[in-house]
Formats: sequence, C-alpha cells, structure tokens
Amino acid sequence: MSITVGTIGRAETIVTTENTADAVGSGLVPVFATPFMVAIMENAAVEACLPGLEDGQGTVGTRINVSHDAATPVGMRVWAEAEVTAVDGKKISLTVTAFDEAGPIGKGTHERYIITVERFLQKAQQRSGK
Repeated sequence: MSITVGTIGRAETIVTTENTADAVGSGLVPVFATPFMVAIMENAAVEACLPGLEDGQGTVGTRINVSHDAATPVGMRVWAEAEVTAVDGKKISLTVTAFDEAGPIGKGTHERYIITVERFLQKAQQRSGK
C-alpha cells in the first residue's frame, strides 16, 4: 500500500466545557481551545494516512503551522479535514482546515512521517535509559 495525494481524512467533536481555552489554560474564555483544534486537525491527518499504511506502520506528526481564526462557543459541532498534498518517501505533507457550523475556524499545513510502530516505541523507550 501507499499513501496517495488527494486522500482526505476527517475528525469531529462537540465543544464542551472540558475542551475550552479556559479549561486547558490556553486562554481565559469558554470557547474551543486552540490545542484541541490542533488535535482534531492531527486526528484528521491520521485518518487521511491510514488507508495507505501497512500492518505495523503508523504516522507521527513532526510539524504543524496553523491559524485559529474564529471562536466557537460551547455546544457547537467542530470538525477538521486534512488532505494529503505530497508524499516524499516517509514524509507526508497535508493541508488542514477546521470548521464549525458557521464556517471555517482555522487552517494551515501539517507534516507527518511514516514509522514502524515497534521500532519507534523501542527508540522512545531508550530515551528513558531503562
């Protein structure tokens, strides 16, 4: 299998008091927090990559550059879409866009790398010296 340019992934959630800026400390107001917007963008990117991965593979995010352009209050549905724009060996480039029921709320670019999960976890564990 291989990851294909043009593949789109999607993720969504509802804004609750737990994923607001004041709840996570990224601001002082009860609106959808930027860290959660980034998280659903990454989740959409993972979904875009999944169909092209082989057993034992995964992807990890290495770079994200986004703007958060509109505030979303508690109770609204939000979703993100990610589209694969380039594949260069193990490097995957994507565009990411987030929306609420009133329209776009954020956009940007994201990079992920294909990994072999077991090998990746072994290397991560070595960092602890154990």
